[in-house]
Amino acid sequence: MSSYAYLFKFIIIGDSKLGVGKSCLLLQFLDRKFKLDHDTTIGVEFGSKTLNIRQKNIKLQIWDTAGQESFKSITRSYYRGSICALIVYDVTSRDSFENITRWMEETKSYANDKITLVLVANKTDLSDKRVISAEEGQTFAKKHDLIFVEASAKTGFQVDKIFQEAAEAVLKKIEQRDIDATNESIGVRIGSQMTEEMVEKQKEQQKPKCC
Repeated sequence: MSSYAYLFKFIIIGDSKLGVGKSCLLLQFLDRKFKLDHDTTIGVEFGSKTLNIRQKNIKLQIWDTAGQESFKSITRSYYRGSICALIVYDVTSRDSFENITRWMEETKSYANDKITLVLVANKTDLSDKRVISAEEGQTFAKKHDLIFVEASAKTGFQVDKIFQEAAEAVLKKIEQRDIDATNESIGVRIGSQMTEEMVEKQKEQQKPKCC
């Protein structure tokens, strides 16, 4: 699917030092692979994939950011150019869950005000080590108006759902004109598929109407 209606830029954030599994989620989404010994992200990793949503091809560009302080300046620049942020925590780590608030504050400081936030509860396959329940995650998400998805990068459980629901939310905002799709600085780009659709609509409008 080379042509697309829209391109959306996503950023994945969360505690790298606590190993929440950001890179593993991205790898599972892109390649259907899981690597337990995945190297720590250095700076920013990148991947892209096209989804079909309501008969529109939506291309996602996904930036997986490092958590190290030395890369903070890089991370901040990607916040500004993203239309969606996936905040990942590990359901077996209370610290990673409690740090969500800090990630939300950082997003508020550096991202554009149109950004969609998705809270991702990763590692649901480790049920015997779980310390954050689905209900606790859902309650937090509802309180802060976040999309909430539980997933497992290891098994692939609901990994696609994360990106599907995020893309659908952004597309809905565009269709409701809450987001200006012509403003590329906020992480959205109109593609050739949409341009062709617009041209066809214009042609229809310009056709002489019968009396």
